[in-house]
Amino acid sequence: MDWSNVLFQVIDLRSFSSVWYWIMLAVTWSSVSYYVLGVPFDMITRARRSGGQTEDDMVDLVRINVNRLLGIAGSAGLALTAFLCFLLTTLALLGFVYDVEMAQAIFLLTLPLSIAFAVTLASARRIRAADPEPAQLYAMLLRHRLWMQVIGMTAIFVTAMYGMIHVLATVRGL
Repeated sequence: MDWSNVLFQVIDLRSFSSVWYWIMLAVTWSSVSYYVLGVPFDMITRARRSGGQTEDDMVDLVRINVNRLLGIAGSAGLALTAFLCFLLTTLALLGFVYDVEMAQAIFLLTLPLSIAFAVTLASARRIRAADPEPAQLYAMLLRHRLWMQVIGMTAIFVTAMYGMIHVLATVRGL
């Protein structure tokens, strides 16, 4: 067994064995959980702690982002949903039927992101319908952030397991 050949098979620049893919995956999910409905989490904690003008700014920013998200969903939601379904189906077919590794990697990133976006839209609708007081709004935003973290951790775990199995199968020649 030639160890240098095995090493170069494991450390190649394809998606699951590329450090850049894993960095991008971590940064993506970190950003998704940091920006709660478009509001930075440090702004939420600062507003919760200090109140006053900071709280008013946070409430205004949430209102602006909720209206923006629901406006986009109302005007272009059907077209965006159709395009996303087409994209996910194409990636799934290319990745898992035709065995294109890059399509598998992109699918394992975009499917959980689309689920996270659907949860974001549901939270935005819930916030608009409830028109909550700041204390209730904090609870809703923290619950939304928790769901984003759960989706992100699950996505990273599934992607890591699939990527590890894929790389090991490639090294062993299966």
